Amino acid sequence: MILRLQKFMAENGVASRRKSEELIASGFVKVNGVIVGEPGYKVDSEKDMVEVCGRAIEPSKTSFVYYMLNKPRGYVSTAKDQFGRPSVISLIESNARLYPVGRLDYDTEGLILITNDGEFTNRLTHPRYSISKEYEAVVRGVVNDDAIRAFDEGINIGGYITRPAKMRIIKQSEDCATIRILISEGKNRQVRKMCSKLGHEVAMLKRISIGELTLGNLKVGEYRELLNSEVLGLVGFDE
Repeated sequence: MILRLQKFMAENGVASRRKSEELIASGFVKVNGVIVGEPGYKVDSEKDMVEVCGRAIEPSKTSFVYYMLNKPRGYVSTAKDQFGRPSVISLIESNARLYPVGRLDYDTEGLILITNDGEFTNRLTHPRYSISKEYEAVVRGVVNDDAIRAFDEGINIGGYITRPAKMRIIKQSEDCATIRILISEGKNRQVRKMCSKLGHEVAMLKRISIGELTLGNLKVGEYRELLNSEVLGLVGFDE
């Protein structure tokens, strides 16, 4: 896999990402026998030889795996649950020690990522990176332009004002509406709280995309491995 040099070093136990950048900038790192002083330099983890202070770095034998799952309602997005409720991890057949990337509520369904790569998880969940997430919801009541403006401006959900978000109406009936919501953060039960603050109880909530990755034809309860291009598309090279 093609990785930034500092990420390769961090994943293979040399030092933290930040410390690895310092080692690179100080001229202590060679790639294929040549000193590299640029932290963003890209290496092929399977072909290139990386040396730090004269010591060759052996790539980790741990194989990282990345899955996307269409989470059903009634599953928790944690590896274990103190109340014995079923976990999304139980839906994936793998020998790796997996954990979810972020969370979806017990009563929420849709796209969730599952991996054993801690750096990947950090990249997708850290507020600094503002990865977009789109949801489809069925809410009670008639949704009007005031609600759309409120999402645009940010909503106070109990002492915290959300970042500007996008909401559009897909279908409206006399007593409920189907809407799409796009946010760039992931506070606990955020979408439900935003809708509730505007007087719209959420009857159904489903996450349909993370960044450019969408559920597509993946059925509820099904999962698949991500393509390498999809992984790179999510994390980018701007770490």
